[in-house]
Amino acid sequence: MGAVAYTSTSSRRRLYLRETEREKGEMRDVPDQERAEVRQILKEWGYSGEALEDMLNRIGANPKAMLEFMMSYELELAPVGEHEARNSFLTVLASTFVGSVIPIIPFLFVGGTIMAGASGSLVTSGSGLFLIGWFGAKATVGSLWKNGLQMAAIGLAAGLAGFLIGHFLGATPG
Repeated sequence: MGAVAYTSTSSRRRLYLRETEREKGEMRDVPDQERAEVRQILKEWGYSGEALEDMLNRIGANPKAMLEFMMSYELELAPVGEHEARNSFLTVLASTFVGSVIPIIPFLFVGGTIMAGASGSLVTSGSGLFLIGWFGAKATVGSLWKNGLQMAAIGLAAGLAGFLIGHFLGATPG
């Protein structure tokens, strides 16, 4: 999963860099067309008349601002930093590791049957997922309970889907 995060982020960076070069070329080769695109975006934002021309002139006078404006609002692309692919890899790798260890913990401490371990795993995983959703809502926006329950439901449904696939493919415990 970390490798997928790395390659997808690297691809987004290459796309952003390619589009940046293309946009710079358009600013150089067809500046009137680029100004017309900025004008159209500003009109869609509700600018008109003198305010529109003032904004257009201010943006057009600064090539860096014009480029970033076009990248963000014409192409709807966000910058992807040089180290984002590595950071994405490390984040997803760590998350995958932790997310894989949590369901195993009950099996290490619960003696008895596989059902006891599976029940403990379900409770531990559901609680962990709920806390992740709760923390996500606390760190951003949203209902603590709703986000917590949503994360738990989605994660447990994904786990159930994996279990059912394994079951129907003939995987057996032990």
